[in-house]
Amino acid sequence: MAKVELKGIGKVYDNVFRAVDNANIVVDDQEFVVFVGPSGCGKSTTLRMIAGLEDITEGELYIDGELMNDVPPKDRNIAMVFQNYALYPHMTVYDNMAFGLKIRKTDKAEIERRVNEAARILDIEKLLDRKPKALSGGQRQRVAVGRAIVRNPKVFLFDEPLSNLDAKLRVQMRAEISDLHHRLKATMIYVTHDQIEAMTMSDKIVVMKDGKIQQIGSPLYLYNHPINKFVAGFIGSPPMNFLTVKIIEKGGKLIADEGSFEIIPNEEQAKTLKNYIGKEVFFGFRPEDLTYVKTPAPVNNMQMKISVIEPLGAETHLHLQTKTQQIIAVVEPDNKYQIGDTANFTPLLEKGKFFDKDTELNICEVVKSE
Repeated sequence: MAKVELKGIGKVYDNVFRAVDNANIVVDDQEFVVFVGPSGCGKSTTLRMIAGLEDITEGELYIDGELMNDVPPKDRNIAMVFQNYALYPHMTVYDNMAFGLKIRKTDKAEIERRVNEAARILDIEKLLDRKPKALSGGQRQRVAVGRAIVRNPKVFLFDEPLSNLDAKLRVQMRAEISDLHHRLKATMIYVTHDQIEAMTMSDKIVVMKDGKIQQIGSPLYLYNHPINKFVAGFIGSPPMNFLTVKIIEKGGKLIADEGSFEIIPNEEQAKTLKNYIGKEVFFGFRPEDLTYVKTPAPVNNMQMKISVIEPLGAETHLHLQTKTQQIIAVVEPDNKYQIGDTANFTPLLEKGKFFDKDTELNICEVVKSE
């Protein structure tokens, strides 16, 4: 397999619109890297530049140490799996999988060996004589993956391959692609807008917004150490809560005043927040880091009204309203919550984050790429 390096990669359309700006990414050999971000963030454009389907405006692309900027797609030894499967409707599954090898004039016996091996790995051996119209969405996706496998490429590229599948099948295919990665020991780059796919499948995540890379790191590192408010809100489900608070001094202590309640930052957080006295910042905390208390806590008590209750079986999501803001708490399902009730919570402060209101950067910890 191969290492993929993007050095200062940029894509500009019509000398006006910058779709990708100065992307610097290293995908190591056998690594599974996911590009994630909202629609229009540049993730698919970046993938298509790696594939050679889009010209590179700026920067350099290396695959296995070789400069690829001007190398045609067919000579890059990559295989791409598309969102819409891109199967030939008039061909059988076997012929769809074998087509690329036939074009390269691969020996017939070798084609049969590779197709049958890929079909065995993907459990589609019984489908080889069928045409795509006779297949379910999940089966078509397996065929598209099989067509990529038979080529023995240096790099696998996936462009939102599960977005057309129903929720249950997406979970199943997610696990199958992860298992395939471990079995093939392949270099894979995967594009999705679904942060759950990114968290569960990847060795490393590249978070993008407006054509720019926000942060690169392992799933848990990004979850625990987001560099800014965007990454913090994009990684994790339900997303991180954000409250606008004002930093004040009161009784010799630093206070984050929400208006409905007050939070006392811990000692480490206070060291940085003293520079924000008199200013508003964002206080971020995850829904699972709120603890329900039956009676008001002596400090850091957050009293809020329950506006929506979402029972999910193993857990319950409560939508809570302060005087001016709304957040979500993940709680045990066995408590008897009622809409309109007032409930008390305390935040797990050591996991809380504070973000500059202007730059939206994480201001209370040093964040690095990992």
